[in-house]
Amino acid sequence: MSHPLSAAALQLDRSLGDPGDPAQVLSYRRCAALDAHEEFPADACRELDRLGVPRYYVPVEAGGALDRYDRALQMLRVIARRDLTVAIGHGKTFLGAACVWVGGSQQQRRDLGTAVAGGAVVSWALTERDHGSDLLAGEVTAVPEPGGYRLTGEKWLINNATRGDLVCVLTRAGPEPGPRSFSVVLVDRRALPDGSHQPLPAERLHGIRGADISGIRFTGARVAADALIGGAGEGLELVLKTLQLTRVLCTGLSLGAADHGFGLAMQYSRTQRRFGGTLAELPQTRRILGRAAADLLLVEAVTIVAGRAVHALPAELAPISAAVKYLVPTVVQRMLTALGDVLGARSLLSDDTFADGRFQKLCRDHRLVGIFDGSTVVNLHALITQFPFLVRHRDRVDTAGLTAATDLAVDLPAFDPRLLVLLPRQGCSLVNALPALTQRLTGDPGTAAAAAHAAAVAARAGEMSAAMQALRPTARDQPPAAFRLAEDFARCLAAAAAGHLWAANRGPVGAGPTAPLWSGGLWLEAVLTRLREQLEPGTEPGGDVYERLIAALQAQHAAGLTASLLPYPRIGSDDRG
Repeated sequence: MSHPLSAAALQLDRSLGDPGDPAQVLSYRRCAALDAHEEFPADACRELDRLGVPRYYVPVEAGGALDRYDRALQMLRVIARRDLTVAIGHGKTFLGAACVWVGGSQQQRRDLGTAVAGGAVVSWALTERDHGSDLLAGEVTAVPEPGGYRLTGEKWLINNATRGDLVCVLTRAGPEPGPRSFSVVLVDRRALPDGSHQPLPAERLHGIRGADISGIRFTGARVAADALIGGAGEGLELVLKTLQLTRVLCTGLSLGAADHGFGLAMQYSRTQRRFGGTLAELPQTRRILGRAAADLLLVEAVTIVAGRAVHALPAELAPISAAVKYLVPTVVQRMLTALGDVLGARSLLSDDTFADGRFQKLCRDHRLVGIFDGSTVVNLHALITQFPFLVRHRDRVDTAGLTAATDLAVDLPAFDPRLLVLLPRQGCSLVNALPALTQRLTGDPGTAAAAAHAAAVAARAGEMSAAMQALRPTARDQPPAAFRLAEDFARCLAAAAAGHLWAANRGPVGAGPTAPLWSGGLWLEAVLTRLREQLEPGTEPGGDVYERLIAALQAQHAAGLTASLLPYPRIGSDDRG
């Protein structure tokens, strides 16, 4: 039994077979061996193509199967749970094509949709060697000429720059400074004449060692006029809107990594004996696992809501996407570091002493996720620039949108990219509804602990709003206090997402196989406890919530389910916890 949200993901999971079976194309052992030899997982990507995964990178209206971003996120989670290198290498096609889904013409969308569904690899060329994430400093040019454009310059540290059949390139459209000097051009490398472009040497990486991370140099490459996506000079705006989608999808990578790491730690703690019992019976181990479990369920709740917000709250996606792209990879990396204490020395070994060295590979691989589609600092800075709008509209709540984003029984509207905006002129309904959420939880005597935590978070959100209003953000050189406020905003948003998700679904979901997690607001209490520990440094709410949480997840495991808010069967013989 599984939840409808995960139906397509579960079908893919089953089709990929037992990841613990070395004979499977996407097995843990094969992926570890490829990583050791720094080889691209070509066979695994071909298998995903064979199973039709690229169709889920293409919106339905462009001829694909992508109708729900929350479902697509769960499919990416499945792949990332098995191997992040494969997920990043294959999933990059969606990221590369997303500018066309957001700003392309109907014909451009259909043409690219046909190519992607047929297995074409698409890359996204934004960054340059000397400018990093400063997109306004980009030097690659697309000079207009009769019938098209001529591209010159170099893009660097690009995923699938060598393998990509098509490359979506952010180019400088004119010499004038400013955001209106950039355009986006979709380049079909297969149609370029020899000598007009060349791939740069692949870079050796600490994590995702087998990925194709390189660059591309254009030397007067000519493309037709219909290669322009959106209008001339609209490229930076198009990229920033597209990042709102891709940042949300990237959280699926971290969620899959969290599944993998937590499962490995649970497996090890149950099978290793110390001091007359198993590691899992030691109080300190159980506390580490309990806190990690709360982190896992936190990022799951946040990604579910963010994926639905693409459809339900598109005009508020600017703060939501930046907040979750900062928070989710940060929480998961911290979680993996803590779980390393459970595995001890085995967390560092790359041989077959324990689980083919998967844990150390996982930690290395996941560090890269925090850099994709805007680093941690970039996303926090994006939130800081939105402070005036978030404060100005701090009392506004889109009730219908909030309900659709959090109630899993509500049908989602089709995603409309025209509703994406660069600044949250309608505020952030999730955070703004924290006081109402607190009242809702307080009215239920069975959720007293969760209600108390929610009230504390709501109080912090009020203080945060006042501090944001007093701050005068500038384009550069933000004070450290502004970054701390942005971090707290992300935590308050996560608390709101978790609380609204629990309140909206405790009836139908709470009556199913995962009922022990939902009963009395257990998982919500644990998640809010973790967030309060970060919002109130130096204090610890205490209680036995982590012990109760681990007991509930052990019961789920005994019932054949994975560690998740929603019922999801374990796949294969490998014990993932």
